[in-house]
Amino acid sequence: MYFQHVYDKSLAQASYFIGCQKAGVAMVIDPKRDVDTYLEIAKQNNMTITHVAETHIHADFLSGARELAAITGAKMYLSDEGGPDWQYQFPHEGVKDGDVIKVGNLTFEVIHTPGHTPESISFLLTDHPASSKPVMLFTGDFVFVGDIGRPDLLEKAAGLVGTQDAGARQMYQSIKRFSDMPDYLQVWPGHGAGSACGKALGAVPSTTVGYERIRNWALQYATNETGFVDYLLADQPEPPKYFAMMKKLNKVDRPLLTEVPKQQKLSTDELIANLNKGVKLIDARNKVDFAAGFIPGSINIQGNNSFATWAGWFLSYDEPFMLVASESQIEDLTRKLMRIGLDHVIGFVEDVKPWAEKTGKPLEQSKVLSIDEFKAVKAQNGLQVIDLRGASEYKDGHIDGADHVFVGTIEKNLDKVRKDKPVVILCQGGDRAAIGYSVLAKNGYTNVSNYSGGMNEWVKAGEPVVSEN
Repeated sequence: MYFQHVYDKSLAQASYFIGCQKAGVAMVIDPKRDVDTYLEIAKQNNMTITHVAETHIHADFLSGARELAAITGAKMYLSDEGGPDWQYQFPHEGVKDGDVIKVGNLTFEVIHTPGHTPESISFLLTDHPASSKPVMLFTGDFVFVGDIGRPDLLEKAAGLVGTQDAGARQMYQSIKRFSDMPDYLQVWPGHGAGSACGKALGAVPSTTVGYERIRNWALQYATNETGFVDYLLADQPEPPKYFAMMKKLNKVDRPLLTEVPKQQKLSTDELIANLNKGVKLIDARNKVDFAAGFIPGSINIQGNNSFATWAGWFLSYDEPFMLVASESQIEDLTRKLMRIGLDHVIGFVEDVKPWAEKTGKPLEQSKVLSIDEFKAVKAQNGLQVIDLRGASEYKDGHIDGADHVFVGTIEKNLDKVRKDKPVVILCQGGDRAAIGYSVLAKNGYTNVSNYSGGMNEWVKAGEPVVSEN
C-alpha cells in the first residue's frame, strides 16, 4: 500500500492519496481544488487515480473531486445517505453504509457517521496483503484529534433552522459506534488545528481510536446524551460567511477549473480605471507595510495561512476584485482563493506607490498605537474600545469596558462603531485589527486607531482583563 497525507495549512484541510502498488491504482479522499498535487503524486509513483471519494458535502472548501475525475477519468464515490435533501446533484457512484469500494488489493468499507451533516460517511481501510483486519479510518469532519465535527454549521452558515440539535443527537449515536471500534485503528481526520469545523482540534495529523478514548471529550460524554449535546453546541466559533456558498457549490453541478489560473499584472492606468468602476482592491501585504501607506478603500488581508478564510468574509462570489501582492506570491494566493471558489481575480499590482504618483493623491496611513499610547488614551473620557475577536475569545477575557464586534461581521455592524468620539480597535495579535481598520477606513471612519499589540501584549504586560465565563 502507498499512503500520502496531503495537508493544506491555509484551511487546515487534509486529503489522502491511497494506492495499491501492485495494481498501480489509487483513490484520493476529499481532494482540494488545485488537483495538480495529486497528479504529481500519481506520476512520481507510477500510479493511476481510478477512484475519488468524499466524506460529505463540504462547507469549508470547494472540493476538487469533479476536477480530478474530469482530468483522470476516475469514478467519484459519494454518499447517498442522509435522505433526499442531502444528495449530490450531479452524476456519481452513490454509496451507503456497509458498501465496499475495491482499489486493487485494498478495500474501503463505507460507514455512515452522521452528525456533522446528515450524509457524512467515513471510510474504513483494509490492506489485504498485510492483514484481514482494518487499519485506517478516514473520518472527514466526524472525528478529529481531540474533538469532533460541529453540527451547527448547517443552521448558522446555511440557514437551515432546526438542524443543529438533530445533528448533535445524530453525532452522539455516531460517537457511540466509533467508541466500539478497536483501539489500534488509525484515525485520519479531514482537518487539523485552526479549522473552523470544530472548536478544539489537535495539532497532530492523526490519532487512534484508543488515544481518542482517553483524550477526546466526546468519548467522555458518550454515556450522557444531554451533556454531550450541550457541550458540543456551546461556544463554537463563528462560521465563515463563505461556508453557505461552499455547501451549495459542492452539491450542485458547476463549471470546473482544472488548472491554476495565471493572473494578469495590471498597469497603473488599469488599476485606476478598475478602482473608478468600484472594483474591490485586496491588499495582501504585511500589516506593517500596509499601515505605512495604502490606497484609500483597499482592504488589508495579509497573504498568510488565513488569507482565504478572511477573503471569504469580505468578497462576494459574483464580484471581480484585484490584489496587491508580489509576483512571487501571486500563485500561492491564487491557489488559496480557488480552494474556496473565489475565481474572479482580474489582476494584481505589486506596489501602491505608482497609484499615488499617477493620481497625485497621498497614500493613507494607519494610526497604530503602542501599549503605552493605548493606556494613555484609554485613561481619557469618551473613548470607545472595540474588541474584534470571536465571541468565545471575548467571553474568556477582555479589557474592561471594551465593546464586542466580530471583525468578520463589522461591515454589517458599522452602527456599533462610534463616529463622534475616538475609537481604538484591537484583537489577539493584530492581524484581525488590521483588517478591521482597513474596513472602517474604507467606510469613512477617520477617528479610529489600532492597538496592534492586542490581547497578547496586554496580558503579557500583566494588565487586567475581565471574563464573562
